[in-house]
Order: sequence, then structure tokens, then C-alpha cells
Amino acid sequence: MEVEIGIGKSGRRAYGFDDIAIVPSRRTRDPEDVDISWDLDAFRFELPMMAAAMDGVTSPRTAIEMGRLGGLACLNLEGLWTRYDDPEPLFEEIAELDTDKATRRMQEIYSEPIREELIAQRIQDIKDGGGVACASLTPQRVERYAKHVLDAELDVLVIQGTVVSAEHVSKTSEPLNLKKFIREFEVPVIVGGCASYSTALHLMRTGAVGILVGVGPGHACTSRGVLGIGVPQATAIADAAGARIRHLDETGVYVHVIADGGMRTGGDVAKAIACGADAVMIGSPLAAAYEAPGRGYHWGMATFHPTLPRGARVQAGRRATLAEVLTGPAHDNDGTLNLFGALRTSMATTGYETVKEFQKAEVMVAPSLQTEGKSLQRSQGIGMGR
Repeated sequence: MEVEIGIGKSGRRAYGFDDIAIVPSRRTRDPEDVDISWDLDAFRFELPMMAAAMDGVTSPRTAIEMGRLGGLACLNLEGLWTRYDDPEPLFEEIAELDTDKATRRMQEIYSEPIREELIAQRIQDIKDGGGVACASLTPQRVERYAKHVLDAELDVLVIQGTVVSAEHVSKTSEPLNLKKFIREFEVPVIVGGCASYSTALHLMRTGAVGILVGVGPGHACTSRGVLGIGVPQATAIADAAGARIRHLDETGVYVHVIADGGMRTGGDVAKAIACGADAVMIGSPLAAAYEAPGRGYHWGMATFHPTLPRGARVQAGRRATLAEVLTGPAHDNDGTLNLFGALRTSMATTGYETVKEFQKAEVMVAPSLQTEGKSLQRSQGIGMGR
């Protein structure tokens, strides 16, 4: 629906997770009968999730543990793990920095050059631990390090930036030809982020096996404030899912839509799937795990940009194990633990057996969903009132 912004400018109304609700259907199921597994290229995961490529979330050790729990974790190949032999003291320092000094000091820490030998070592660490080795590079650096990740036998490459397009134009340098690169690369590639139908469709046409959907919704991201760009996640995912249908009709090739950011609870994860996502990429909930390298803090990939930081070091706290965050058991009632137990129960409650079926669930615009009948919770700061 077009809304008039002013004479000469109109815009679509868009919705975030808090604006919508999943509608129960005529059928219910037992949660044990629900299948939430995710098949990506040649890999099968018991959980439809990726851990975000954020230094405070994913280390080689946590990538191995998340693989053991049934998910996929993405390591940032431009982060601390490929700049320092032992980054643990730096994680300690970052966690103890004063808020007003954090960004400047992190810019200094991340000025250390990336070391090619550490790229191979970190990938091998994950593979030696029995995990699927997934790692990210920005479009600006992917060609430089492509040979190194291939030699290290990376399993899945993520080409990730704040916004990634299939048609980057530059008058000063030769831009990355995504379509040519992906089609010639020997490893499956996921690319993103994007937040519109047209961009999603063009990224799908590059030959990527999956696209990341989300511009600025993450808890640590400040792109929406710094740059003024973004689309609320429910609408962005639904638009990308529409592009997936068109691409499938045109080519017969199914490209996975991965919702990236903006999810705090199991209900948010369920809404992302119901809007059309095949899987979700999450950061903040995992940063709160005891095993996370960030000591209860996390920060986005653009937090330490040398000239225009677009992220913040945020405190997620330390409150549960990775297992409790992902699959429970939960000992709190606010939906932030057992995220995928919640997804399974949401699907069962609404009668859907598989993720692809759940993508067809009815949703409605529900601005009162978060507040209706919840005044006591809000006044007491419990449950949904937190």
C-alpha cells in the first residue's frame, strides 16, 4: 500500500516482527512430529540457523559446538581470529572498555593486518573439530583471499556486507563481478545483505545458494541511524520470498532466503520463517551464551570501520549455555531461550509439519500483539514486559 509522504514522494508501508502475528490454523500437531531441519546444498542441519559472522559470537570453538548442536556458524575471516595468533586477551580488553572509548580503541585493534596463514588455520580448526566450515568475507576482499579459502577446503563461503548488490558501479576500481565469481567458484556461496524484491532477485541470479536478508536490524548495527537506510524485517523477508518464487519459476533453481538480524525471541524466529525465510542468522542471543568469545558483548562487522563506524559494542550479558539458547531447556519465560524449541512448538500449534509448509502460514498486521492484556507484565518488568 502506497502512503503519501508529501507532494512528489510516496512510499510503501513496511512491517517489522513486532507489527505482525502468526494466525492459528484449523489443525494442530504434536511438536515431536514437526521437522525443522534445513538442507543447504549438500549439507543437512537439524536447526535452520546460522550464527552471525561477528567476532563476539563465533569463534572456531563455538562454530564446532554449534555444529554439534545442529546449526551452522559463520566465522568472520576479517576479524580478530585472522589478525592475531591469540585474540583472547583482546576480547577481555574490549569487554572492559568504557563506552565512550570502545569504538576508537576497536579501530586501533582492527588496524592489525589480516594474516593469510591464519585464514587457513582457523578453517582447519573448525574442520578438525568435525564442524562444517563456513566463513565470511566482504566483497572488497573476496577475490584477494579466494584462493586461500579454497586451499583450506572451506565448505561454505558467505560474501557479506551492509548492503550487497549484483551490480556495483565504480569509477576508480574494477568491481567484483558477483555472477562471474560465484559461478566459477568451487564452493557454495551465500551472499547478502539485501532488503528489497529487486535486489534479492538479482542476487539470486548470480548463482548463490542463499541470500541474507536484512539491512540494519541487528542489535549492534547502527546503519539505519548513520546512513538512514533499511527495511523492517517482516516486509524485507516477504519481498525476498516473492523474488525466490519468481526465480524458481524462471530457472527451476531454489535459492534459500536467510533472515539476518532483528530476532531476539523464539517468536521472532517463528515469524521470520512464517514470512518466508528458510533459515535465520542470529547474533545477539548467541552472544549471551557462556561459550561466546565476546564475554557478553558483541559488535557488528562495521563497528570498527576506520572512517565511518556503523555499529556499536552492545552488552548482551551472559545468561545461558549455547545449548540452552538454541534447544533448551529454558528456565525463563521471555522467549529468549530454547529458540528452536519455540519454533517447533509454534509450527505444531499452527498445524505445520515442515519449514516449507510453515512459510505459507497466515499472518496479520497486529499492532496490539505486544501490549494487549500485558499491562501487569509491563508494570512488573517480567515476561513480555521486559
